[in-house]
Amino acid sequence: MDATDPIFAIAIAAELAGMHPQTLRQYDRLELVTPQRTAGQSRRYSMRDVVQLREIARLGAEGVSLEGIRRILQLENQVAELSDRVRELEHALAEELLNRPGRRVFAAGSKGDVVSLSSGTRVKRNTQLVVWRPLGRE
Repeated sequence: MDATDPIFAIAIAAELAGMHPQTLRQYDRLELVTPQRTAGQSRRYSMRDVVQLREIARLGAEGVSLEGIRRILQLENQVAELSDRVRELEHALAEELLNRPGRRVFAAGSKGDVVSLSSGTRVKRNTQLVVWRPLGRE
């Protein structure tokens, strides 16, 4: 079972969230929480929906308007989606690095610039010796 599985009827979801079922219907109309629907168009809420309903109640108790709550939830959902995408990309990058061990993509030049390298090429290092003497001492 997943946190997004639609398992709760409106009465149960309202009880779990500490709200009246009519409040859940209003939030559905306002698209604050959009439950999934059965074939007969009954609302089915997930555990994630119940958590979101509790968050709405908390924000409302702190004096945030419904429009403000809608915007906060929208931004939180966007952050969650972006975080998931970052994890996907990190996983893909890790897989790519494991599939190509030892290959260089770029290196830093002596002046901080980025130097592109082909596979198997090493950077030439500056091996000059510099002697430094403070002024006035010999």
